[in-house]
Amino acid sequence: MPAVFPFRALQYRHGAGDVSSLIAPPYDVLDLAGKSRLLAHDPHNIVGIDLPHVPAKELGPPETYSAAGNRFRDMQQAGTLTRRSAPAMFAYRQTFQFAGRSHQRLGMACTVETLPFGPRSGGGILPHEETFSGPKEDRFALMKATKAQLSPIFGLHADEQGAAVAILRTIMAGRAPDMTATMQDQVLHEIWTIENPATIAAYTAALVGEDVFIADGHHRYTTALNYLRHLESQGPVPTDHPARRCMIVLVGMSDPGLVIGPTHRVLGGMARYSIDRFIETARRYFDITEGPTQLHEIETAMSEAALSASGKNVLGLIDFKTHTSFIAALKAPDPLATAFPGKPPEWRQLDVALIQHLIVKEICEPVLNGSQPVKWAFPHSVDEVLEIGRGKETGAGGGTGFAQLAIVVRPTPLGSVKAVSRANQLMPQKSTFFYPKIATGLFMNTVD
Repeated sequence: MPAVFPFRALQYRHGAGDVSSLIAPPYDVLDLAGKSRLLAHDPHNIVGIDLPHVPAKELGPPETYSAAGNRFRDMQQAGTLTRRSAPAMFAYRQTFQFAGRSHQRLGMACTVETLPFGPRSGGGILPHEETFSGPKEDRFALMKATKAQLSPIFGLHADEQGAAVAILRTIMAGRAPDMTATMQDQVLHEIWTIENPATIAAYTAALVGEDVFIADGHHRYTTALNYLRHLESQGPVPTDHPARRCMIVLVGMSDPGLVIGPTHRVLGGMARYSIDRFIETARRYFDITEGPTQLHEIETAMSEAALSASGKNVLGLIDFKTHTSFIAALKAPDPLATAFPGKPPEWRQLDVALIQHLIVKEICEPVLNGSQPVKWAFPHSVDEVLEIGRGKETGAGGGTGFAQLAIVVRPTPLGSVKAVSRANQLMPQKSTFFYPKIATGLFMNTVD
């Protein structure tokens, strides 16, 4: 495990009490309407700083970032945000509903050495999916303007013996949380501030030798690396400079509250697309049958089809022009083996890899769009898929006239994330959706 440290966090309300009106989801799941709702509820909400430009998928005008930086400094001068006098870690519990069941996920907020991605002796920082250039430019401009890490990385570590989770449970059983919040999604966030050196040392010891897998926040971690390089380009950076550490929430993979949801695909912008033409070409790779007429039922139909698919991948298809659905079961067990022999089997069998390399690269672009790129959106629920199909712009993308074909997937298994990361390989973009997201605004880390 790269070394972890407590940090002197910037916090609302001195890190105590209810901060429901002041925190926000991460920038990449919010649209303009979502940002406006949060600021209407409380003008000091962190979203006013963390999301200066919408959508955050691309670099915005320079003045939006400078305004965010000024707002951030003004809130510190006014005492709306205050910095802790002593370094601390923060035990973090999220209580939520997922797939009809109640869950609790435990983590620890701290800082980690800002190290380049890749394996290393004693544990490295391992990404698990590819990233886009636009969000990295946006985040870098914001970090330069605020000189702060506003939103923590979501990291995983193996914790196979459950030692880290046990420490967190002991902390949480001992007293009431210092800070709480509940957002619109009804996820309860609870924070215990940890300044005791013995507790911090015990937690640090439980992580020795383990890798950190980036679950969410690849763009933000890359921004931390880019910001450190930016400083180094201007001259020597001291070994104790704050930019050499990156704020993160670490969750053990042994935690039963760790769940993964799907990230579906909605495709658009294809000049020659029709569902009949798509299916005709896709039959090279898939057995395709009619799906449910009630589109909300497509995930149930996929689960039923998977029982007779002998372990082969099963995808759901929705055509928005005809409002029809289909079930696509893979014919061959490993069709990417020839094209990608160097990739681990777990990578080649990912739904998202099959979509990118069989469906988009072999069908949608060459056959349906004159070898031009297609447009993507990445919703996390069938409800959001259907919203985008009706022309709505959501935090996942979309907009009027965009949606043509939705591809519904099942969640990426946690074991596949570990196997691909340890093989030093990257999954396609938006391969996983660890639910719920880590909130922004519970703690912030200055890097100036």
